[in-house]
Amino acid sequence: MLTETQIRQIKAQIISQIEANFPEEKKTFAIKRIEEMNSEQLEEFLVKNNLVTTTSQTSKSSDVGQCVFCSIAAGNIAANKVAENESALAVLEINPISRGHVLIIPKEHSLLSRKPDANIQKLIKNISAMLKKRLKPKSIIVAKANLFGHETINLIPQFTNETSASERHPATPEELNEIKILLIEEKLPAKEKKPKKVALKAEEKIWLPKRIP
Repeated sequence: MLTETQIRQIKAQIISQIEANFPEEKKTFAIKRIEEMNSEQLEEFLVKNNLVTTTSQTSKSSDVGQCVFCSIAAGNIAANKVAENESALAVLEINPISRGHVLIIPKEHSLLSRKPDANIQKLIKNISAMLKKRLKPKSIIVAKANLFGHETINLIPQFTNETSASERHPATPEELNEIKILLIEEKLPAKEKKPKKVALKAEEKIWLPKRIP
């Protein structure tokens, strides 16, 4: 059974895909259908669309389908990616707890029962440093989460008294794009342009007398 938080997160991911890929005349109807789904209907939809595995499926590795996070990691679901390496990718959370909330998604579908590998640890360190530099939070909360057997890592900028259990709010595409640009684009100081010197050919040089009476 899905929790309320999981339902909100999954619906938001699906709706973002509808908004990005569906024809305009079908968007409203499709979004309404997703929003009206209860937990059981949503799980059935995910299984039918091969977006998540059922308990019976997970017993056979050859039958395992892709979960939402595997689909994001494979590029089948659009996401606001801010960094990536061979072990994981970092995307902006579409239902953030705070501004700049980043989700680290390991590319391997598994529980991180052991310490994350060196590549994932490096990504966590680099993204945390980038968030501190660009957004100036008091600290960065690092919290694991698990959905359908795929464990992820939340990097949550703490500006006031936020925790990993704080309320989430949907972010608009414009807000996510603004933060993405802020995080991944280096701001270089503007250089003052000096006027170019135009060299004149010998025959073009203007003759002036040494003395004007």
